[in-house]
Amino acid sequence: MEDFFKYQAQTTPHPLAMEVSHAKGSYIYDTTGKAHLDFVAGVSACSLGHSHPAIIEAVKTQIEKYAHVMVYGEYAQSPAVLLCKKLAQRLPDPLETTYLLNSGTEAIEAALKLARRATGRTELLFAHNAYHGNTMGSMSVMDYEERRKPFEPLIPECHPIRFNNEADLHRITEKTAGVILETIQGGAGFILPEEDYLSKVKKRCQEVGALLILDEIQPGFGRTGTLFGFEQFNMVPDIVVMGKGMGGGLPIGALTASESHMSLFKDEPKLGHITTFGGNPVIAAAALATLTEITESSLMKEVTRKEQLFRSLLIHPLVKEVRGKGLMLAIITETSEITNEIILQCKERGLILFWLLFESRAIRITPPLTISENEIREGCAILTDVMNRIHQA
Repeated sequence: MEDFFKYQAQTTPHPLAMEVSHAKGSYIYDTTGKAHLDFVAGVSACSLGHSHPAIIEAVKTQIEKYAHVMVYGEYAQSPAVLLCKKLAQRLPDPLETTYLLNSGTEAIEAALKLARRATGRTELLFAHNAYHGNTMGSMSVMDYEERRKPFEPLIPECHPIRFNNEADLHRITEKTAGVILETIQGGAGFILPEEDYLSKVKKRCQEVGALLILDEIQPGFGRTGTLFGFEQFNMVPDIVVMGKGMGGGLPIGALTASESHMSLFKDEPKLGHITTFGGNPVIAAAALATLTEITESSLMKEVTRKEQLFRSLLIHPLVKEVRGKGLMLAIITETSEITNEIILQCKERGLILFWLLFESRAIRITPPLTISENEIREGCAILTDVMNRIHQA
């Protein structure tokens, strides 16, 4: 722990600093042997929980064959090819060609480049309180000044519109290269699109020749009960970006678009987007195992029932609202102080919860898709007891 603080760069003044021994299923174990029930899943990344046998087997099998052999796009490597093919089979037309990368934010960068390349335009529109990552391009499509200001100037001609506000759609014009939206706003507090909002944005984009990019990094891969969240909102984006739960706990990101759009990265200029480790065969094998398990098991069918169970167990005077969909839920309390106290007291009781980026009153609940109903009840019992104590105090 001392070396953790001395040698490893930190992201906050006060990290949670659990010293991890191992993890399995829905639990993380610290070096004292204490079990911590995981209601966060690595911030929506560990779709199949920890140490899932299908992922372990896929990684072991592939690493014994070969790991990295060549930069992206030069060699045909079976795990990456099969992963892209399986995604194409599951996605609606014209989403047929996938570019594999190392993270969600890198995939966002590629998507923004592709929108400009495909349209020959420069303006990019994004939603107020959006979060798409922390690289320079991703930060350019975020209007949170506290986070942006220290790193400005960022990419020019990026402007916000209000999520779920149809009055702003007129701002999508013939100057717009792309509109980028989260299917469900994450950092803003798990805000769902309302009244066919996404369909109306897509229609406006089609009218003016702009591309609609949907960020599925968090709601994707079964978290809302369908493979991608947009499947529930009667529309298809021009570009879909994915990450987090895609790798089952290993680092990966991707964007999928039509073949005609994606082919624009091949020429004028050649290597229009390039990555050394994107499509890494070991990571792709893990992602393929994850995708196979999610699509060929009952996990997605169970999501709605598990959401309903959570909602039934989260009725409490301190809970003002439960936002989100499926296993992408956020408890909203009255104040950020109450939220902080609940998260920190639950940590001491062996239940892992976490915060959201912009909505300081929110408590993140994004467990593995594999979490059992008994584990949901166990965690909610701890959470309820903590909230009772805080409420009484």
